[in-house]
Amino acid sequence: MSNKPANNIQDLQYFGEFGGVNPSISDSATYTFLHAKTMLDTFEGQAEGCYLYSRHTSPSNLYLGEALAAMEFTETANVAASGMGAITSVLLQVCGSGDHIVSSRTIYGGTYAFLKNFTPKFNIKTSFVDITSLEKVEAAITSTTKMIYCESVSNPLLEVANISALSKIAKKHHILLVIDNTFTPLIISPQKLGADITIHSLTKFINGTNDTVGGVVCASQEFIDSLRNVNNGAAMLLGPVMDSLRAASILKNLRTLHIRMKKHSKNALYLAEHFENDGLKVVYPGLKSHSDYELFKTIYNEEYGFGGIMTIDVGTLEKANELMELMQHNNLGYLAVSLGFYKTLFSAPGTSTSSEIPEEEQEKMGLSDGIIRFSIGLDNNIDRTYRAMHKCMTDIGIL
Repeated sequence: MSNKPANNIQDLQYFGEFGGVNPSISDSATYTFLHAKTMLDTFEGQAEGCYLYSRHTSPSNLYLGEALAAMEFTETANVAASGMGAITSVLLQVCGSGDHIVSSRTIYGGTYAFLKNFTPKFNIKTSFVDITSLEKVEAAITSTTKMIYCESVSNPLLEVANISALSKIAKKHHILLVIDNTFTPLIISPQKLGADITIHSLTKFINGTNDTVGGVVCASQEFIDSLRNVNNGAAMLLGPVMDSLRAASILKNLRTLHIRMKKHSKNALYLAEHFENDGLKVVYPGLKSHSDYELFKTIYNEEYGFGGIMTIDVGTLEKANELMELMQHNNLGYLAVSLGFYKTLFSAPGTSTSSEIPEEEQEKMGLSDGIIRFSIGLDNNIDRTYRAMHKCMTDIGIL
């Protein structure tokens, strides 16, 4: 295996059934056997290379999982029908009644809602902490804590997790470090920094075309086997299975991820620097003004830059909405949630992707009404985009 994540993806070569340059799609829900004993062996996980039923797994899903595991330097991976399907499976596989999770307070709203509102039904408790304070993280750990959960770069405040330091804390207390790396595929390699499990929403940068949802858990063979166990595996029993056609589609898009991430990052840095010079309050890990700029430089794979996500605080929700509507009207992007698209996407997180987080909690974490989250697209002439956005901001009095 190469030391470079993109090389690991590129080095995987699959042939289709008839010699195709893309692997054949296994468009079947169930699979036949010539001998009854093989079916039994497959059901018990003893017949490698045989397939029983597509909720367990399928060739198409295995191809995609293998490529994502290679990218994330893990032994294997399990794909799911959505990012939340991957996240919830991991949380419920590791934790049961009486267990405790230490989570970053700035995480995707769906994950926050699951931990805050849903897992208490199973008597699983979560402490939400400032993940940038290692002292607060360690202080929150109890005798029942099973994991530290965070995002490598948080949604939407773009706080950077010190994964190496968090890994040391996790190992000291014999708990797992689980990292959602959705914002920074290729840019950050959590496993190399000591993470135990890496999760992605494939919906975003990895797929890149916003035509499907998907998720993946990248981990050890032992952990993925436990997720898929027919008797007590969360991924098996909750059933968040990815469709084979979608897995094949995402695998094709994964092949261009390295090119896209470089362009997303280059464009985002250009806009962030220019808007900051204009006097706007910009948060982007590639700016020296970002509190975690130096930390980011110690953990990233430099050739992919600082990512495609930035935020601008325009003061009020009214101004944010006015600006986003005007930018969409001028074909500068879409007023839409999600990220990683070829066009720029913008939304006000407080009323969209983080709306599950109560207002008082949003205030505590510094998520103000006027913040716009930008997922910067693959624009060929980013200076042209900057000038057009600048005009929109001037027209409504932000600049």
